[in-house]
Amino acid sequence: MARAPESDLAGELRLGSMRLARRLRLERGSDDLTLSQLAVLGTLDRHGEATVGELAHLERVKPPSMTRIVNSLVEAGLVVRRPHEVDGRQVIVDLTDEARDVLEEDRRRRNAWLALRLAELTDDERELLRRVAPLLDRLACS
Repeated sequence: MARAPESDLAGELRLGSMRLARRLRLERGSDDLTLSQLAVLGTLDRHGEATVGELAHLERVKPPSMTRIVNSLVEAGLVVRRPHEVDGRQVIVDLTDEARDVLEEDRRRRNAWLALRLAELTDDERELLRRVAPLLDRLACS
């Protein structure tokens, strides 16, 4: 069997990953938070406290957009701001316990859905996905 050109592989991976991401978004419990807000909470959870500028860089958005997202999260009681220890012009943003609970519930719900779908696959298919998962993460982080 001839191998598909790299562009075919790229198209198949793009389509499959987009469909999976869309399906996982449907498993979110509530639409109380936008995807951008949820992404910022996840970034803070993974990377720890950060300045608005650092968050903007990590999320690849402009600082004014990040300021609006952070403001909405502060109003929702999901993040707190405090003065930067060294640079008085900046603030540090960090998660609240409520935000950690929101993230945990969101992850639990989506992981449960995905675990059910994975159980429908064969052992060989699950093993293949286990080997591919780090590659997908590497592609996403590049």
